This record gives sequence, structure tokens and C-alpha cells, in this order.
Amino acid sequence: MARRTVLFSPGDRPEMCRKAPATGADTVVFDLEDAVAPARKTDARRAVVDLLSDPAFDPAVEVAVRVADPATDLDALADAGRLDAVLVPKADADTLARVVTALDARGLSVPLLALIETATGVLDAREVAAHPAVDACCFGAEDLAADLGATRTTEGTEVLYARERVVVAARAAGVDVVDTVYTDLEDHEGLREETRFAATLGYDGKMVVHPDQVGVVHDALAPDPEAVAWAERVVAARDEVDTAERGVFEVDGEMIDAPLIARAERILDRVPDDA
Repeated sequence: MARRTVLFSPGDRPEMCRKAPATGADTVVFDLEDAVAPARKTDARRAVVDLLSDPAFDPAVEVAVRVADPATDLDALADAGRLDAVLVPKADADTLARVVTALDARGLSVPLLALIETATGVLDAREVAAHPAVDACCFGAEDLAADLGATRTTEGTEVLYARERVVVAARAAGVDVVDTVYTDLEDHEGLREETRFAATLGYDGKMVVHPDQVGVVHDALAPDPEAVAWAERVVAARDEVDTAERGVFEVDGEMIDAPLIARAERILDRVPDDA
């Protein structure tokens, strides 16, 4: 299953980082960048490396680190026992190249999650998504709005072009794509609505900053029973038809072709494992 939720946890709060995998998030990110005050960067780096090096810390979810200073942070992470991925903030073509070079120099080979959150990053989205080291693109609306000098609105029209461009780049490259954070921690209904809208754009999931947001996002992304039933009928009919001989077939009076088969498969991919 794709990354439905990417949960950030401040690197200088090791007790929160240790608990993060139990929230149900698909990916947890120990943050050495925005969530950590400059005076606490060293403490955060040490705490994250200590946790990743602890044999007792072996969660069944993806564990990533968002680096702030790639050279310094990766020097430390090279000695960590567990590192599944690196999240690259303010990712653009040049930033990505520097991080890949730094990883290679330290003998680290891990997937990158590219956080596209600047004007240059949006313009470079196709190149970023297509990089062999990139396994997912994430869209950051808050930093992008600041970089653009735009005013954030509830509707999000000021970042809609960029939001869609990141999806297109990720899909063209065949990597996961994860939507921006929802900053109002109390507004679960707003989070649910925004998650559903992001899914209509093609996003696989959403970045979250509080454990209470994880379940809301997962529920919002889960397809409704009617859609699942339709998808199951389409896939069952496909399996009974020689699609090499017939490009289209009928299900419930609807003509089904390759795009609708792909839609059905995508719906079934979003069904939770415990459903």
C-alpha cells in the first residue's frame, strides 16, 4: 500500500519519536529541520541517532529522517542502525544532487522522499520525481506560499497549480505522492474534506503533524463500499475476458476499458489491509 500518512515527530523529543510508530502512520519522520529550534539541533541529531541505533527500536513501519544540514546530519546518520529513508526538504534538482552526493560519500543507500515546497522545486518537479533515488514526492504548501509571497487561503487556489504539477510529475515517474499538512489540529472535518480533495487530484496520502490526524486521513482515503463493490466486479469481469482480443467489455451496463480498469485497481489498492 502507498504511503497514506507521513507523520512528523520532532527529533529533540525522543519520547515522541519512540511512540510515533504506534500511531498507525505508514511512515514516521524524525525531524531535524523545522520542528527543532536552532539551539537544539545538536541535541536532536544525537537523540535521533541514539534511537535509530537502539536494537529494541524495530518498528514495522518506514522510518525516515528529515535532514536540516545534509552534511552534518548524514555524518551522524551513517552510524545509525536503522534508517529506511531520508526526507529532503526544499527539494529541487540542485538540492537533490547535493544530498545524493553526500549519501554516496558516506556509503548510505536509502530511498529519498523529496519535499517540494519552493518555487524552484515546483519548476524542477519532473526532474526531481524522475531521479532514481526518489521514492516519493511530498508537497509542502506552507513553505511554498511563503516563498511565493502568496496568502494562504482555505480554498488553496494560490497553490493549486503547484499541487497539481507535483502529482503529474510523480505519476509520470511512477513514485508515491503525498499531500501537504493540514495545520488546524482541532479541525478533523476540515482535514477529512481536504484529504478527500487531495485524493481526487491523485494524491496517495497526506503528511500529518499530530497522531490524532492519522486515523482521520486513513478513513478519508478509504474507498466507500459501493466503489469497492464496483471495482471488484470490474476486476472479476476483466479476469474472465481475453483483453488481448477485446479492448472493452460490459459491467452493469457500463462499457469498461483500460482507464476504468486502472481506476478499479487503484480503488482496490486503497482498501485497508484490515478491512
